Amino acid sequence: MEKTTLIDTDILIDAARNIPEAISFLEKVEEGNTPAISVITHMELIIGCRSKNELRSLNKFLSRIEIFELNAIISRTAVDLLVKYRLSHGLLIADALIAATAIHFDSIFVSKNQKDFRFIENLNLATYPLSPNDP
Repeated sequence: MEKTTLIDTDILIDAARNIPEAISFLEKVEEGNTPAISVITHMELIIGCRSKNELRSLNKFLSRIEIFELNAIISRTAVDLLVKYRLSHGLLIADALIAATAIHFDSIFVSKNQKDFRFIENLNLATYPLSPNDP
């Protein structure tokens, strides 16, 4: 069964900037997994667009990536994560929602910002760049 890999915003930004490491990562994910993002990541990427052309390019790029919407369970999980990790680790709202999405969908989660997520229990956080044995 194919596993879903939830990709954080930072890696997609690098891919848009033609950073080879990010591009090869996305290609590798597409070979064996379903690439996905949280709707929060989708919104962050929209905010980063500076023109209608960039927005069109973003929409074309995202057409090959599954977008996970928020639901009540993800919302409650994100609140629980904030209660548990906001004061001790500085967890931010967007990161809590993205992590909760990965947990809910039992996805592998990949981010360049490992320090923002490595303390979250039940989050299947993969290293970036991927090691040879990772998906």
